[in-house]
Amino acid sequence: MLEITLQYDGGTLVFDGLPRDAAPAQIPPHAVWDDRVRRYRAPGYRYREALTHLVRGQRSGALAYTDSARRYNELALDHRTARTAFEHQSEAMARWKANGHRGIVVLPTGAGKTFVAELAIVTVQRSTLVIAPTIDLMGQWFDVLSTAFNCKIGLLGGGYHEIEDLTVSTYDSAYIHMDAYGNRFGLVVFDECHHLPSPTYLMASESMIAPYRMGLTATLERSDGREHMLDDRVGPVVYARGIRDLAGSHLADYDVNTLTAKLSEEEALAYEENREIYRQFLRDKGIDMSKPEGWSRFIMLSSRSREGRRAFMSYREQRRVAITPASKIEVLEGLLRQHGKDRVIIFTNDNETVYRISRTFLLPAITHQTDVKERKEILQRFNSGAYPAVVTSRVLNEGVNVPDANVAIILSGTGSVREHVQRLGRVLRRKEGKRAVLYEVITERTVEERVSGRRREHDAYRQ
Repeated sequence: MLEITLQYDGGTLVFDGLPRDAAPAQIPPHAVWDDRVRRYRAPGYRYREALTHLVRGQRSGALAYTDSARRYNELALDHRTARTAFEHQSEAMARWKANGHRGIVVLPTGAGKTFVAELAIVTVQRSTLVIAPTIDLMGQWFDVLSTAFNCKIGLLGGGYHEIEDLTVSTYDSAYIHMDAYGNRFGLVVFDECHHLPSPTYLMASESMIAPYRMGLTATLERSDGREHMLDDRVGPVVYARGIRDLAGSHLADYDVNTLTAKLSEEEALAYEENREIYRQFLRDKGIDMSKPEGWSRFIMLSSRSREGRRAFMSYREQRRVAITPASKIEVLEGLLRQHGKDRVIIFTNDNETVYRISRTFLLPAITHQTDVKERKEILQRFNSGAYPAVVTSRVLNEGVNVPDANVAIILSGTGSVREHVQRLGRVLRRKEGKRAVLYEVITERTVEERVSGRRREHDAYRQ
């Protein structure tokens, strides 16, 4: 009889006692022979399948095994949040349990994804790691878990290196440290899990042995299509509800309005001249920007010649003219007057425009350059009403709690559907009597019209 010891080694599983010439039926799924250590080895995230294989082998009398890989604990957590789950939260949990405690829950911002994670932690009662994309979100999760559970909460990231049975980490820190701590957690919650398919973050998920996994997101789709890779590392989508499904019941009712701005004669001339230079380069080089590799080919070829560099500068200039014409500032001024008693978030695509608007209207600005303390103070004053409006680029797209915000003004952005839905989600926190509104300001007769159509394909905008 084979006597196998399952070990955890730097993000992988090693099978001591399993000879190279073992029968195929004796070799666990996804295990391959490693000549360096003369052992079979498998990725850490295959732990559940490997353990199932060993348990079955032991029951049949073909082998005996010792599990030395697992270092996570069974817990006895007391859930201190006195709150009844909404119907959609209970349904999400039921679907997740039915799929073996694995899978992705898609719910819009404000629909209570965090509480679903709390329920998952209570259900499995295992050491848990919550991974979030930013330090701000890590801090929010720390506050949530500290309130919900009667235990110490660890932090990994932002200058902290404290591992506890309930720990919160950033994706960056998880990537750095999971080869050491990947066997310390039985449940991992991937917040904003659409970030996970990037190559480095994906490696962190593969180092973890956690048999229980939950992904949370409001918008799963990625521009590179890599979201399909989550099926194997986290599980499939087990539950999904959209903004329209929950508006009026669990989210605020809302309206979406598209406003147009016009280019001046001088701006229109600059736009057409620069766009033609850019498009002529695409034609000369046979670059199809509608294809996935179009942008990378343009970047590569534009760096190889003076003509290419001119085309790239023209691309940037025609885009700048389209997204920041003087008339957009006039439209914004009118909206700010109209919503002088509301709580307004202004979104742009770039920091230069943020600072321009901040100076013009004397509004607080938040960009990636804003330090943590200043950002926290601005958001506190915005939530209290001391600041009626705030202007930002992309840093508030996700992971910020501004429940009283009821007006979003999008002056510019990418063509990403996810970004647009995230920005809408910032103003949908439900409050008695609240009706939110999102304004999208686009420039007529420019590429913005096409970009707007693409990013508004989500059913949240079909009224």
